[in-house]
Amino acid sequence: MTDAADARSGKDRPAESGDECVFCTIVAGRLSASIVAEDQLTMAFMDQRQFHPGHVLIIPRTHLSDIRNANDGIASAVGCMVARVARAVDRAFPTDGLSVWHSAGAGANQEVPHLHFHVHPRRLDDDVLRVYPAPPSSPDRLTLESWAARLRSAIDG
Repeated sequence: MTDAADARSGKDRPAESGDECVFCTIVAGRLSASIVAEDQLTMAFMDQRQFHPGHVLIIPRTHLSDIRNANDGIASAVGCMVARVARAVDRAFPTDGLSVWHSAGAGANQEVPHLHFHVHPRRLDDDVLRVYPAPPSSPDRLTLESWAARLRSAIDG
């Protein structure tokens, strides 16, 4: 399988595999980044695009395309780093709140096909992450219960 196919499939690869993933080149030390924090499984660094000062990216050191391909250990490590960074951003930069987000796949406009979360300082009325282009529907309880059942059956499947 090619590196590009590996990236699309989310196959776990060490960052040093020679692919051209920009985040893997940061992990491997071949591209500079302003590191905020790091541990054995994750890295946090400043996003090069700063709508508000303090926008940080958190990634696993292992190449995974998105959260759907993360095992529980990687997901836990990334989640813990996200929480640590969120607390730091909140202390270090004046904000009215924080947004934490991850886009998974082309349909979610994921720009870099390497699992990453954004911790983004927010200001009232900044409109940075307008979630819905129009008011969302409010399905009835029976529909919600049906969807919950589908998800419960898919949780460990």
